[in-house]
Amino acid sequence: MDAEQHLRAIWGFDGFRPGQEEIVRAVADGHDVLAIMPTGGGKSLCFQLPALMRDGVTVVISPLIALMRDQVRALRAAGVAAGALTSGNTQDETDAVFQALAEGALKILYMAPERLASGGTLNLLRRAGVTAVAVDEAHCVSQWGHDFRPDYLRIGDLKRDLNVPLAAFTATADAETRAEIVTRLFDGRPPETFLRGFDRPNIRLAFQPKDGPRKQIMAFAAARRGQSGIIYCASRAKTETLADALNRDGMTAVAYHGGMEADLRRATEARFQQEDGLIVTATIAFGMGIDKPDIRWVAHADLPKSIEAYYQEIGRAGRDGDPAETLTLYGPDDIRLRRTQVDEGLAENARKEADHGRLNALLGLAEATGCRRRQLLGYFGEDMREDCGNCDLCANPPKLFDATQAVRMALSAMLRTGEWFGAGHLIDILTGSTTEKVRARGHDQLPTFGVGGDFNKGQWQGIFRQMMGRDLCRPDPDRHGALHLTPAAHPILKGEAQITLRHDTAIKAKTGTVLRTQVSEEDEPLLSALKAKRRALAEAARVPAYVIFPDRTLIEMAERRPQTLDAMAQVNGVGAKKLDSYGAAFLAVIAGDVPDMHPARRSLAGKPAGALFDRLAETQTRLARGQDGTDKPLSCSTAQLRRIAQARPSDTAALGRYLDEPRLDRFGVAFLHEILVTD
Repeated sequence: MDAEQHLRAIWGFDGFRPGQEEIVRAVADGHDVLAIMPTGGGKSLCFQLPALMRDGVTVVISPLIALMRDQVRALRAAGVAAGALTSGNTQDETDAVFQALAEGALKILYMAPERLASGGTLNLLRRAGVTAVAVDEAHCVSQWGHDFRPDYLRIGDLKRDLNVPLAAFTATADAETRAEIVTRLFDGRPPETFLRGFDRPNIRLAFQPKDGPRKQIMAFAAARRGQSGIIYCASRAKTETLADALNRDGMTAVAYHGGMEADLRRATEARFQQEDGLIVTATIAFGMGIDKPDIRWVAHADLPKSIEAYYQEIGRAGRDGDPAETLTLYGPDDIRLRRTQVDEGLAENARKEADHGRLNALLGLAEATGCRRRQLLGYFGEDMREDCGNCDLCANPPKLFDATQAVRMALSAMLRTGEWFGAGHLIDILTGSTTEKVRARGHDQLPTFGVGGDFNKGQWQGIFRQMMGRDLCRPDPDRHGALHLTPAAHPILKGEAQITLRHDTAIKAKTGTVLRTQVSEEDEPLLSALKAKRRALAEAARVPAYVIFPDRTLIEMAERRPQTLDAMAQVNGVGAKKLDSYGAAFLAVIAGDVPDMHPARRSLAGKPAGALFDRLAETQTRLARGQDGTDKPLSCSTAQLRRIAQARPSDTAALGRYLDEPRLDRFGVAFLHEILVTD
């Protein structure tokens, strides 16, 4: 089969997503490939489909056990021979994979990069007949990236030792990271590169300064009640207290963090994949291995650590391409925490400066004065000519003011106090507040005392936060978080540059209007029934719900209401194996009891050969006793009719390859007539 036939038969898709087809063909043709594709753009299909088009085994290096297990289950459900060798396998599972490899019965083998350290792995892959290597989450090879995995450095050696083509995929890689991927995986020889963009136009971007953050998060989640979502938190304790608060408010939520027992973490992951409308409050330990396509929203209760981490975490929403929403809360404490984590880390100075730069990019996005998506994509080297129209700043443009004089006052106050104090004390000086601390240090005698009376304390807090966001000043961990100037501040202080800031008026989370992504009111009862059937099948098979069918497929079923298996086969996402496994069950939900279909005929459902099969069967019934109804009964087997319908022989000689002489005599002319009418 060619690529399009595999796409329809295995995945049930009528066409590729934008950017997929060229990558699939390059990988299938045996080229070395580096593909940067947005999350939800269909990366996995770009190495899974070519694996079915070539001889031998494709080995897929992937960083997370949960992700590998989910993809293997989804492939098997679609009829693809796939397996995984991970530390999470039972001995029986591992033995089954080894046996399949020995018998040449496996097409796709997943393994973690850590397995490459085992001395026997290379010989195993050679004996298995590996003909290609695919690398998922390839940014993990970069020491400048946000998910560096040292074992990824062995993949280049694997490619050389096996002498096979390699295809590397990632959704998050700036120019520096891409260059290191080429060096580490391709020996510096540029592969065929596909930069399919970073834009996820279906995801709405929004940031808010913290102003009662618990209430902000609770309001955001309550407005999206019944939708699957993730709330990322900076601490384990916050995941638990926030989950408790959500449950008390009538929502269904569960916490997830690295301190939980492994079995409980796995149970939480499984529940999130199978249960509609569940909220997970999590540290960053959650999500990378969760291949759930219908996460409708992602919120950050605290500022992420970098712009790459932010992009990857929000990218877990809306992988099915339907509308999704994000909200990120941030404040001065977040900025101090992230700066301190960088400064107190064990990395070399060059790495620390790079990490500060990545944090600066995220803070710049948080404090943006125009379209957030343009700024986000600009960081990854993409130029948007027009505003996106799908971020909070496009919907509600901020009010701006010339803050040059105010920022100079703040910077001067820092310098005149020796850069030994935090924002609270500096604001007291600027607003002329004669606190005991101000008087004790003689700061009420400074020239800057009281010069900022045009702004109240709340407005000054917004100014200082935006100054930290613009990296004009940083907290100094050696001085208990006191603010000190950065080189970027000096041009403003000297009058050589100006700065524009936003009036800091927090936009409250919307609680009334939420993006609708499901079906019309008329189709909602049927969609609920289809989801209930999916949940029951998923629980029985112990697989994530989307492995049965994703939401988008159920929505199309509810809207189109197919009445036959042929019509069901035309629904996007219903491939041949899934039609055989689940088609009748879902058809019964939609159409009630329907006549059973012979397996041989079911394999042709939705294809032109299926309609021809039916006409041949009708013709056979009509001629079973000959033209006049007096001859001895004669019939063809179902398998014979299926082979004729698929082959469509055009003359008596060709038809004779499927029928013996008596049957050719009885049915030949009539069968050829039906075939020619169809053609």
